[in-house]
Amino acid sequence: MLVGRNVTRDGASSSNGRVPDKERSFSTRMLAGIKEVSMTMEGVPVGGFRTLGEIDGTNGLRFQAKDSALAVALELLSSHTSGAPIVNDAGNFVGFVSEFDLLGAIESGKDLGQITADKLMNKDHFVADESTTIADAIELMREKHLLNIPVVKQGQVAYSVTRHDLLRARIGLGPGIET
Repeated sequence: MLVGRNVTRDGASSSNGRVPDKERSFSTRMLAGIKEVSMTMEGVPVGGFRTLGEIDGTNGLRFQAKDSALAVALELLSSHTSGAPIVNDAGNFVGFVSEFDLLGAIESGKDLGQITADKLMNKDHFVADESTTIADAIELMREKHLLNIPVVKQGQVAYSVTRHDLLRARIGLGPGIET
């Protein structure tokens, strides 16, 4: 409960000096919870998160080069994800497919059921390793207008980080805040 002046819906104010939780806005309640959580949350390194290897990426999608473009599109849609890396059998990065790549294929008359991910993927997409700083990842996303950056751990794509993940890391929260 936050301390403050309680104003009822009809404009009258009470003198108890407390605003009941149910009358506080969602963002005010979340901010109060974040302040408590970020100071005491287990798993947050002293001084906060610094590298991509320290945070939990929420985009674990990876596709194979020979996956159908339609299967890729359906998985991106069902997971509400804007794109994902394409990996070889060893889990190494070979490219990236985004919603824009899929839309471009459709707009050019291609049948997504008849082409594979390797025909659409961007081979020049940026990749980061686990030692990349969060600040560098934010700058890269800003400069290159990226929504996802695949993160390589021990030579394999482990996950992709999103702007959402980086914002959570900068605030000092893990993905559990969303549940």
